[in-house]
Amino acid sequence: MSESAASPAPRIAVLLLAGGRGTRAGFDTPKQLVMLAGKPVLRWSLDAFASHAAISAGVLVASAEVAAAAGALPDGWTTAEPGAERRDSVANALASLADWDDDAVVLVHDAARPGVTAAVIDRLLAALQTGARVAIPTLPVPDTLVEQMGEDAGATVDRGALARVQTPQAFHLGTLRAAHAAAGDPAATDDAQLVRRLGVAVTAVAGDARLHKLTYADDMAILSGLLGSMAMMQTAVGMGYDVHRLVADKPLWIGGLEIAHSHGLEGHSDADVALHALTDAILGALGEGDIGDHFPPSDPQWRGAASHRFLSFASERVAARGGRIGHIDLTIIAEAPRIGPHRTAIRERVAEILAISPVRVSVKATTTERLGFTGRREGIAAQAVATLQLPEN
Repeated sequence: MSESAASPAPRIAVLLLAGGRGTRAGFDTPKQLVMLAGKPVLRWSLDAFASHAAISAGVLVASAEVAAAAGALPDGWTTAEPGAERRDSVANALASLADWDDDAVVLVHDAARPGVTAAVIDRLLAALQTGARVAIPTLPVPDTLVEQMGEDAGATVDRGALARVQTPQAFHLGTLRAAHAAAGDPAATDDAQLVRRLGVAVTAVAGDARLHKLTYADDMAILSGLLGSMAMMQTAVGMGYDVHRLVADKPLWIGGLEIAHSHGLEGHSDADVALHALTDAILGALGEGDIGDHFPPSDPQWRGAASHRFLSFASERVAARGGRIGHIDLTIIAEAPRIGPHRTAIRERVAEILAISPVRVSVKATTTERLGFTGRREGIAAQAVATLQLPEN
């Protein structure tokens, strides 16, 4: 290698602190396990760091209960026990990196801030690459501040000299080790405080409002709004198609409605061809098989069952994944009866079953110009497309 060749990039690890109980939030479970937009609060940070190409390892500082409930750790990650104070937890995590060189980089992050973005990580790493020893994300203080106690209670504080400090915070590993070795205050609220006591300058980069900290129960509503707008949702599209034979002396169910006709549809359940196609479309977008996987026709409990139960199940699966139904497009293919007069009622019934607005439901009808089995009035077919928004894995 020539002398002008660039030196290799330092190794980068994350110390993810998830040891607190969050008693101020008032939850029955540790706050890092509370569900937020479809997944535990802790999982938001784990997934964000796991998806960043520059990060090769991490240490999750959490109790055995929390670590087990968090799910599979990213490749290269391990766990460490939390300590009585934050500084103790970081020290335990640093011990897990005992064989790492001092020129490595570590990001220390509080799991109570689930809105980690790649952009913030990139800004922190860029600051270290250009000479900083420590970099922290900050936000300006937008509110008017006043003294709360003492003789100057009510007096305005100059907010121009203040900033809100967030995590993750980035350090050269040797700097963080030295700061913890020299620290005498076990109750420091972040690691940058310990580094400043060594006389090391701390560089600030732009933070992100989505790094709001979960402290109180009301913060869940704030985070739900903030993270709902993050680019962590993906569009998933599924298609469903179903056919049933028309037979005499049976009620005809289409789109959750009983429609007067000389014939009905034959099937193990009520044979609602429209709702079956819709159910398959949603399950397809979820990647969770088809209607027969969940409601097998060989199972007698589904004989004659109302098909709205199947569609409700599919809708509940979307909610369980933290997703939403963006749009439904249903086409019913029948020579008779005429579907047109029932389209509005079917649209409203489908929206009711899915608990969405009718404006997100499209119902169309067509014929095959007397061609094929539908043209001969032997059966009715339906096809559907479901568009979902789901949290990225």
